Amino acid sequence: MKSIYSWFVLIVSIAVLVSSCSKSDDSSTATTSSGLFIAVGSSGTLLTSSDGTTWTSRTSGTTNNLRAVAYDGSSTLVAVGFSGTILTSSDGTTWTSRTSGTSKDINNVHYADSAFVVVGDNGTVLSSSDGITWTDETSGCGAWDNESLWGITYGNSTWVANGDNGSIYSYDGSTCTKRTSGTTVEFNELIYGNSTFVSIGRSGTILTSSDGTTWTSRSSSTTNDLYGGVYTASDSNGNKLLVVVGESGKIVTSSDGTSWNTVSFSSLTTDIWGIARGGTTWVAVGASGTISTIGDDDDDFTSRTSGTTESLRRVFYKE
Repeated sequence: MKSIYSWFVLIVSIAVLVSSCSKSDDSSTATTSSGLFIAVGSSGTLLTSSDGTTWTSRTSGTTNNLRAVAYDGSSTLVAVGFSGTILTSSDGTTWTSRTSGTSKDINNVHYADSAFVVVGDNGTVLSSSDGITWTDETSGCGAWDNESLWGITYGNSTWVANGDNGSIYSYDGSTCTKRTSGTTVEFNELIYGNSTFVSIGRSGTILTSSDGTTWTSRSSSTTNDLYGGVYTASDSNGNKLLVVVGESGKIVTSSDGTSWNTVSFSSLTTDIWGIARGGTTWVAVGASGTISTIGDDDDDFTSRTSGTTESLRRVFYKE
């Protein structure tokens, strides 16, 4: 049984096989558990799949670009997007529009510490305990009023956000503090795993931090723009893995956030914007409706039919 990490290491030598697999039928695809993949993108596009293979378009009720999804682990999903769009759902199928109190673009959402927190343009920060009623937290974060924020996550009892001009902020629930990143590139995503914050952005930029305060630049082995990422605490073989995706199908992986391995697939050349893992399957989404699946154990990489040409910004897996 091969782990996904081993598969990444071997992929260069089996590029021809990967290319042929991408054209194969669905019979070799690993299945997931009873959870649900949710992909969101341009023009209100919202797709769901129980296995990453077959995708169904859902009515989002908006034509605004959708950017991200979060789940409270119990009963409520929240999707966010441009022009202050916030949607909620109990099942991922039927969605209800909520009043956000802002018309600014909302770029990301994360759930932790009993709260949903969203970030957006011009330092927009909102929070909610239930996904329905939202509180504007921007006034407590004057330091980032002029920055557009793209990433938000929680770890080590700290909220951390990142965005334009290399900006990184930590937030304790009432006070925001700007941190020194050592770069002016735009950050696109922020993830937390293996006790490590990972800030990713343009030109292959990756920074890591254990506390959200002090940041260290890491070599990603690529100059491609990096757009999205995910952490899995344990795949089917017990491996911990940080996975980051980006421009022209680039994928870089790390077990510790310090050393990164870069992999390019011969059959995957479009921009990849987001990735998620559910059951034994990884799903990557991106430009022009691109959806691809990768198996944990069977070394299978397959392009899927999304039913849309709209770009897909992120994919989320609901357990």
